[in-house]
Amino acid sequence: MQVRSRIRLNLPRIRELTDAAVVALEKTAEAVHTEIVQAQVMPFETGNMQNESTFLDRSQSDKGLVKLVTSTPYVRRLYYHPEYHFQTTENPSAKGKWLEDWEPGGSKEDFAAEAFKELYRREADV
Repeated sequence: MQVRSRIRLNLPRIRELTDAAVVALEKTAEAVHTEIVQAQVMPFETGNMQNESTFLDRSQSDKGLVKLVTSTPYVRRLYYHPEYHFQTTENPSAKGKWLEDWEPGGSKEDFAAEAFKELYRREADV
């Protein structure tokens, strides 16, 4: 005996959920950026690197990819040389490898996942 069942997809709702995921992803990246600035871990002399040259690239967010970009020519040198003695007047916690806390194994590694979960719940209204 063969049993047939029909599955009906609610395509408009699936689209809403997909759109909510994209918005939540972008807001999560913004939250991580805000968190990094508030943690005062980026080297800060004039504020250009942290305030004007660090931004979110949302161009591929519909594919599930956002990037936190710092577009200064010296950012790589500063990031990969934690042995430098960074000025701590403006950002008391300034250091090299300032994203480590938010990476796997870091003290804030769950921040992005938890933020996304909450933001998606709100955006998807579930």
